Amino acid sequence: MAGFIESVETVNSAINNVAWGIPMLTLLIGAGLWLTIGSGGVQFAHFGHAMKHTLGRIFKRQHTDDKGATTPFQALSIAMSATVGTGNIAGVSGAILLGGPGAVFWMWISALVGMATKYSEIVLAIKFRERNANGEWAGGPMYYIKNGLGKHWKWLGAIFCAFGAFAAFGIGNISQTNTMASSVVGLFKHFSYNPDGLPVGTINLVFGLIVAAFVGLVLLGGLKRIGAVTSKLVPFMSIFYIIGALVIIIANIGSIGQVLGDIFTGAFGGFKPVTGGVTGFLIAETVKFGFKRGCFSNEAGLGSAPIAHATADTDGPVQQGLYGIFEVFVDTIIICTLTALAVLMSGVIIPYGDNSIAGALTTDAFASVFGGGFANVFLTVAIICFATSTILGWALYGSRCCEFLFGGKSVKPYQVLFVLVVVAGSVMDLSLAWDISDTLNALMGIPNLIGLLFLSPVVIKLTREYFKALPKG
Repeated sequence: MAGFIESVETVNSAINNVAWGIPMLTLLIGAGLWLTIGSGGVQFAHFGHAMKHTLGRIFKRQHTDDKGATTPFQALSIAMSATVGTGNIAGVSGAILLGGPGAVFWMWISALVGMATKYSEIVLAIKFRERNANGEWAGGPMYYIKNGLGKHWKWLGAIFCAFGAFAAFGIGNISQTNTMASSVVGLFKHFSYNPDGLPVGTINLVFGLIVAAFVGLVLLGGLKRIGAVTSKLVPFMSIFYIIGALVIIIANIGSIGQVLGDIFTGAFGGFKPVTGGVTGFLIAETVKFGFKRGCFSNEAGLGSAPIAHATADTDGPVQQGLYGIFEVFVDTIIICTLTALAVLMSGVIIPYGDNSIAGALTTDAFASVFGGGFANVFLTVAIICFATSTILGWALYGSRCCEFLFGGKSVKPYQVLFVLVVVAGSVMDLSLAWDISDTLNALMGIPNLIGLLFLSPVVIKLTREYFKALPKG
């Protein structure tokens, strides 16, 4: 058995190096640049309009009489629930550990072009969506590939769904539950007089059962209950975490100049770490980890978020597409940046090259201001909120992928299995499951980007028509 697992790890590692390698990242960034140019730089030229019609409407009461749809904000919340996750806490620290402060700069660049990519994905998801057997709106890459490119391209949509349905169990389930359970155990150990005597396995199992029960109850309520829960959880968790990170930044505001200098000089190979066993970072590695963290965090180009946005009761494709610009901006430019600044400005020692302590590094940064006890409680609550919402979002993604492949009757069995995996994820070894799901998540992007590039003229046409019809000024 050990030999088989080692073989799986070797094969997956080889595929992962390609799936998340320079060619794939070049494709992601290239598609973003192409869509940016074609749309007239929609994320820059119309950023104010996008914020007015997304952020400006968040706190207004929204309602839909369409029983098979969510409100535009609920669709955004489902998408952000899957996008804003534990990667925004530990993932950013990991990028800094492996790529240095300069990785943050390239993370920003990936977000700036990623705004156009996600905007385009959502525009196509609304344009080519269809009603399923339950009367609910269903859309995403598989539908805009089938309905936009033609039914003879349906096989490409099926490939996307195959990768998506399996990836949901890993990155959207096992890794999230395991991270939560580990965080809870860490909290118990911090406040325990006998941490070595804690029944870790029992704590993990009980916690997994609690999360599974909650997820099961939400999934039983269908699309609208997922939208209702995430629309409350996402704003709370985001504001909660942003305030905490801002406190750390303000407490260390004197170092902001030095840190920004490290970020910009490090982006072009000018930063040399003085701790740990690493003597320097190549520019290529800094760029790679910055792009990888940015793309993986905001999911622009991977094709997952448009599945959620396709459920929206919206006025049109472009109107909902504007939420994609807002989504990437909040996830990467705001939340990931705040995590990076909090870590870099806190003064904690950063052992560059050691990605194994990414989560602990963020905790240490918070502890430098709040103290160990409060930092552990704060981040445990944040991780539980982030991870639970991510599970709900990916449950919808996996269900829609399964539905496309096997029909509506396959959804409930898939969701039952998904809930059972929540329990298993709380007690199993995480590393291999995370690596495999990471690979599958990247492979989702290939058929999506092919469809996106072929259908880019549709995005460009709809974008021009929408903004041309707006009143002058």
